[in-house]
Amino acid sequence: MGKKKQKVVLPPELPPDVPDEDIEVTAEDVHFINENLDYASYLSNLDTKSITKHVSRVADVNEGALELLYEKRMRKKLDSKDKEQPGMEVDPVDALPVKTPLGKLYYRRVTKESKEGEEESKEGDSITKGPSFVKLTKTEKRLNTKKSRKEAKKQAKEEEVLQIPQAEVLDEVKKDLTAEEHRESKKYKLAVLGTSLLADPESNIKNIKEMLEISKDEDSAIVMLGLKSLVAVFKDIIPGYRIRLPTEKEQEMKVSKDVKKMRFFESTLLSAYKAYVQKLVALQQQTVYKRVAVRCLCTLLEALPHFNFRESLLAAVVKNISSQDDVVRKFCCATVKSLFTDNGKHGGEATVEAVKMIAELVKAHNCQLHPDSIEVFLSLSFDEDLGRPEKPVMNKRGQNNKSKKKKDADDQKQMLENERKKNRKEMLSKTREEVKADFKAASFAQDTHERRRMQSQTLSAVFETFFRILKHAVESASEASSVPGTSGSHPLLAPCLNGIGKYSHLIDMDFMPDLMNSLGKLAGNGSKLKDSSEKSCQLTVSERLRCCIVAFKVMKSNLDALNVDLHDFFVQFYNLILEYRPGRDQGDVLAEALKIMLCDDRQHDMQRAAAFIKRLASFSLCFGSADSMAALVTVKHLLLKNLKCRNLLENDAGGGSVAGAIAKYQPDAMDPNRSGALASVLWELNLLKKHYHPAVCSIANSISTMNTSNNQVYHSHVSPLQAYTDLSQLDKSFAPSSDVKKGNNKKRKGSDNMPVKVVSGADLIDQMDENVVRKKLGEHFFLLRDIQENEKLRSELDRTTLSLNLYEQYKKQKKRKTR
Repeated sequence: MGKKKQKVVLPPELPPDVPDEDIEVTAEDVHFINENLDYASYLSNLDTKSITKHVSRVADVNEGALELLYEKRMRKKLDSKDKEQPGMEVDPVDALPVKTPLGKLYYRRVTKESKEGEEESKEGDSITKGPSFVKLTKTEKRLNTKKSRKEAKKQAKEEEVLQIPQAEVLDEVKKDLTAEEHRESKKYKLAVLGTSLLADPESNIKNIKEMLEISKDEDSAIVMLGLKSLVAVFKDIIPGYRIRLPTEKEQEMKVSKDVKKMRFFESTLLSAYKAYVQKLVALQQQTVYKRVAVRCLCTLLEALPHFNFRESLLAAVVKNISSQDDVVRKFCCATVKSLFTDNGKHGGEATVEAVKMIAELVKAHNCQLHPDSIEVFLSLSFDEDLGRPEKPVMNKRGQNNKSKKKKDADDQKQMLENERKKNRKEMLSKTREEVKADFKAASFAQDTHERRRMQSQTLSAVFETFFRILKHAVESASEASSVPGTSGSHPLLAPCLNGIGKYSHLIDMDFMPDLMNSLGKLAGNGSKLKDSSEKSCQLTVSERLRCCIVAFKVMKSNLDALNVDLHDFFVQFYNLILEYRPGRDQGDVLAEALKIMLCDDRQHDMQRAAAFIKRLASFSLCFGSADSMAALVTVKHLLLKNLKCRNLLENDAGGGSVAGAIAKYQPDAMDPNRSGALASVLWELNLLKKHYHPAVCSIANSISTMNTSNNQVYHSHVSPLQAYTDLSQLDKSFAPSSDVKKGNNKKRKGSDNMPVKVVSGADLIDQMDENVVRKKLGEHFFLLRDIQENEKLRSELDRTTLSLNLYEQYKKQKKRKTR
């Protein structure tokens, strides 16, 4: 046999070239090679030339044959790739993958009809037809059929698992959506529905029901957004009139398409609005939605007071007018005030309903509400000259016609003509009345009689509430004085007194005696409970001062009709000055009482004026600069108006030449007319000249230098309330300075008209010395301590004298019995 041909083996394919930049050598690699240099020594002995020769090319082979071998190897690679990756295509119907619980993705695929299979089948046919074909036995055929059946069953099961219905796929996709995407889709839907309603409300009115359905979502953010968007939609699309649904007879009548469309719009809008209002009323009971629901109710009532279901909105708002939540209460009070001030939208009907509801609320809660619920009454306005009877205008033409009728009564023809004219006039009058009625119904102007009727109802409900609060306060005070241990509060008394003072000119004269009597009892409340330990029901000093102020306002507004003696109120005010405390009570109320009761152009009795002057001068020693300033302004005003009271400025004891009926001053007297203040001297002014505040010093100097011989009456230009407010604002920035310039204490002539100077904080820095201020404060407080010690000694002396007198009376009675 000949020599066998040597098989040519091609060199293996080299790995792809990697650039040196991509090769990363770490420090660990370098450390490993440095430690194992002995193991890598064989690399230096390798024959690189021979290796590259055998790897790059085959030795002793023709280059053409070598190229054919390379081409065959590339063809085999391509054929193997096609066999390993049979052609598969994705079904376009089920393009989305299916994710199993294990996290794997499956695609529905369809096998391609490969060309190789066809070629193999052809080759198989040719082989079977060929002479060298080997036939299979029966057992081999059975085994092959069993294998093919098993494979077919496996493929069918896999296809059943992979062929999931399209609806189930969509459901799983929807479940996979996040909550944020779901929320955003609902927000977008709300926006689309709202814009479509605002663009064309009549044709898109059905969208409002979809918005109501969205607002019933479980998500609180979606619910709040739906409520707010519905408020904006209702404010824009609701008409300016009340909707009246058609009756059954009207529905049976044939109407045009436009009328049908309008009726459908109105009925759908009214039903949706009713459902929305009911939902808001229900949601305000929940803490999560309370503020949003109340805000929506308030905006609807403020913007649409003329529309249907106003009563339910008013009831919900008035119910929360005394809420413990400040935000809710402020919303409701602002809405009610806007209703009271803007009567043009509802014609005054909503005002009457709101006032009656508030009156019922006060009655139900026994006057235990927040003061804001009554302060809303102060925003009401009433027309005094509304509804005056108009003078009848006589028609001259009618008179002339009557005279003509009398002259031509005998003529029958003239009588027939007159009858015809009468019929014509009657027809004209009827048509005019109908036109007037239609005009009143269509016009926005309200009838004067109707407006007067509504305002009278409102005023009666307001005063009914005020008098109920006063009665409750009087009854609780009487129960506290009679039954010890009872307790109660009067949160509504202060706004009630303010309201009575504002509307005092509208009170009926029949209620004046009872009103003044109750105010007198409230002003005297506390004097009866001085010795009792239970004072929880006692009114504060500020409330009792307000009672005195209201009594004087009522008297001033009804001066012509009332004949009431206000001496009791002066007595109460005289005693309340001693009970006043700056930190506890309100200084502006005291300043207002000084202004109204003592300074407002009223001529006082000489003994009363002197008593108030003396008490206010001693009062100014004990309290702050603002309170002292108000008291000294009142003292100056009283001295300027009452010339004989200027004898209190003299230095001799007994008040100079005028001492009055009482020769000795009694500071503990309850009645100012029996105090004998004309027998005293205003020694307090000498201390007030050294006051730490320069404004108080200046007014004390001006009072002390007043001339007693001048008979001219002066008028003060600064009221106590104004002086108090000005000085209280300056006290916040007031700081005693380090340097003082001693003023001249000499008396100056013509200083009676010296005005009150209010010095700013910047000018006071260069006028005060710290040491001088300390000395003045020390002297002031030493004097106060001496006064308190003197009061204690006087009280002890009174007790001892009483005990001695009782003991002497006991001895006398004992001697009489022994005889």
